[in-house]
Amino acid sequence: MRHGKKFNHLGRTASHRKAMLSNMASSLIEHKRITTTVAKAKALRKYVEPLITRAKDDSTHSRRIVFSYLQDKESVTTLFNEVAEKVASRPGGYTRIIKTGNRLGDNADMCIIELVDFNELLLGSDEKAGAKKSRRRRGGKKATPAVEAKAEAVVEEAPVAEEIVEETATEEVAEPTAEVEETPEAAAEEATEESSDEEEKKD
Repeated sequence: MRHGKKFNHLGRTASHRKAMLSNMASSLIEHKRITTTVAKAKALRKYVEPLITRAKDDSTHSRRIVFSYLQDKESVTTLFNEVAEKVASRPGGYTRIIKTGNRLGDNADMCIIELVDFNELLLGSDEKAGAKKSRRRRGGKKATPAVEAKAEAVVEEAPVAEEIVEETATEEVAEPTAEVEETPEAAAEEATEESSDEEEKKD
């Protein structure tokens, strides 16, 4: 029975699986990123991350234990010298899996597994984003004098704008009343008044 055995056998015997993970871990440490299937990458993450944690303690005992897993002197040296310095302040999560789609031949899920601290593109973008961001609190602290001065200036400018709007509105209303044309009846009344005034003057 295989009750409780939940790890992925990857379709291999124990010796084959151990040798494959050892080689993949050495390649990951040497090249900092490798392309593989998602299933193998997840198995590799469980295999290599404890080794990276052990590399933080640079002692003969740690080096011998790591060598028993990797079976490669060059990768052990790289791990303890180069990688351990980069991950010294990181409390775990040394690897990142990025899915890249399916393989053409057998449609297997492919991915890139990489060491987090060695991706220069992502590290550069994180630093730029951190420089631009600024934390702001809602409420808690009072506004600075400069901010208060700006707020007062905005409040003072608002009534002036309202006065300008009122003046333009009155001008627009006054103009149409001045341009009202006289009706024929009003013109006739004015003509009769003028004629009556002339007759009075003659008398």
